Amino acid sequence: MTQPRRMSRFSTAELPPGQRVGLWEDHNRTALIGLRCHLLSETPFDGTELNLQLDRMHLARVRGSSHVVERPAEVIRRSPTDSIAVYLTLVGEAFFYHDGGVLTLRPGQALLCDADRPFMRGFSHGLEELAVKVPRSTFREVTGLDALPAPLVRDFAHGDIAARTFARLVDRALRPDGDEPVDEATVLQLLASMTGRTAVDPGTAHLANARAFIEDHLTDPGLSASRVAAGIGISERHLSRAFAAAGPSLPQYVLAKRLERARTLLVTCPQATVADVASRCGFGSAAYFSQAFRAHFGMRATDLRRAR
Repeated sequence: MTQPRRMSRFSTAELPPGQRVGLWEDHNRTALIGLRCHLLSETPFDGTELNLQLDRMHLARVRGSSHVVERPAEVIRRSPTDSIAVYLTLVGEAFFYHDGGVLTLRPGQALLCDADRPFMRGFSHGLEELAVKVPRSTFREVTGLDALPAPLVRDFAHGDIAARTFARLVDRALRPDGDEPVDEATVLQLLASMTGRTAVDPGTAHLANARAFIEDHLTDPGLSASRVAAGIGISERHLSRAFAAAGPSLPQYVLAKRLERARTLLVTCPQATVADVASRCGFGSAAYFSQAFRAHFGMRATDLRRAR
């Protein structure tokens, strides 16, 4: 099911230095997972978090200066979350202490853990990461597991397709200037595959990857099946099969997405001419854009603008 975006932002930048850690803890307790935060130097903490609450999960993009966070038993008792957490490291190494030992996470690796088991995480040189919180009931539904007895590490930079596609979809969802809905069902299916409980259908992962790549390159008039296939690392044949199983062909999908974006721009950017809108949506010809727009929506682009 695709869900609209409901994003919020929290930053310590304008807060008094002495209150930053406490307010950062308060925010995370409410918006994500309750943690105790400690600084590694006397430099004031600097952190920013984008939070996106969906129906079945919570996503966040977190940036912060060097610090350590811990979730000991007393914090868990005080702020239970009853969730599974996934942390995808983008920048900076992170260590993860748990009751079974210690793990070191490099950029390009994802950590899956039970958020209600004690742990400590440290970021000696700061961090940038994506965080996903999945309620235990939802996790149980998609994996059949009640908990994760031990943390799991998956390599999304060079690892299996499920982890790579999962990271791409979460990253796209958390772009501040994005406006695309999130396909929660696909994200959860990929998560289940990352736990080893199910084998994700390669076609599902290829299709999700391709659609994300297309959204990122809609303004390119040369966007083609070969360009998309090369961009996500599969053959054109596999790409064609993935779209054939879903319905519209790749060219049809690209055209529909460009036209939808053009309709939005016509309404929200009245200063842009129709030709400007066509160019910004990847149409090499304003005449072709006008023809395609009328065929798709049953009215001319100029008529839509006048009506608005």
